Amino acid sequence: MSTEATTPEHQPPLRRVLDFLSDHPELALLVVLFALMVATHFASENGFFRLSQLATTLQIAGPLVVVASGQTLVMLTAGIDLSVANTATAAGFIMADQGHHSPVRAIAVGFAVGLAVGLVNGIGVAIFRVNPLIMTLGTATILLGLISLYAAKFATGAPHVPDLVSTVGGDRVFRYLPLNLLVWVPLAVLLILMLRYTGFGRMLYAIGDNERACRLAGVRVWQVQLATYSICGLLAALSGMMLAGYTGNVDTQLASDYLLPSVAAVVIGGTSIFGGFGSYSGTIFGALILTVLDSFLTLINVAQSVRQILYGAIILGLAALYARTSGKG
Repeated sequence: MSTEATTPEHQPPLRRVLDFLSDHPELALLVVLFALMVATHFASENGFFRLSQLATTLQIAGPLVVVASGQTLVMLTAGIDLSVANTATAAGFIMADQGHHSPVRAIAVGFAVGLAVGLVNGIGVAIFRVNPLIMTLGTATILLGLISLYAAKFATGAPHVPDLVSTVGGDRVFRYLPLNLLVWVPLAVLLILMLRYTGFGRMLYAIGDNERACRLAGVRVWQVQLATYSICGLLAALSGMMLAGYTGNVDTQLASDYLLPSVAAVVIGGTSIFGGFGSYSGTIFGALILTVLDSFLTLINVAQSVRQILYGAIILGLAALYARTSGKG
């Protein structure tokens, strides 16, 4: 039987395009992002392709890009962190509580909150072998109660977001350049390089692909998992403080809407929910896609509840696709 018809030169043009996009997922995501930007442009009275609008999109995307970065690291190990939204809220809220003191102290306390939550999750998952879904869901529930109790102390006062945090989170330089880019762009470069070129990054992929084999090979899996959940907590805290800086205020629902998008951005970006495959560059595109999609849905007056349904459908659909293609479903 001749194999000539199966060579790339004899494939239909559409099939060749699809194969090319599957080999270059970031390019496929860029196409989706551009299509959404075009749709948003025509849905908006003032258009989308303006420097001010593009700058606003990047500024709004910042906290989601950061919180999804921690989610990416955890999901590469075949885990998940359902506490990131409440961790971000707690860090932002407590940071603002310390805002009447020095900005350095306030920011340090915010990071301490994130690290504490990450360590608790990491100890539960890595040492006591609690399922990540159960462990982080329990942590999230406890955090929600603690935030509510903590908020009661503001009955006669209000938290204050430090000026430094407000400036970085909400201001721009040269009219169009959001200052929060100076936080999340270097962070993104660092994480991408870490995943590609360091032993720790390779371990994340290896554990997600086959944790048992890693243990048999002598890898101290618990240490990698503990570090991963701790880093995820720190990144969630950073996201919460960035969001507090952008809004200029905090409440007990500060980052409550970020849980589903943080997972959706990761799976849209091509990271398998079963671990072992994906990239943070894809997550960045996923976060930008969700940010533009949210703008589009706002313009056409779609309710927040419908958006949550959409995010959930995206996660379920892509999870089913990964299960089918990976054979783990």
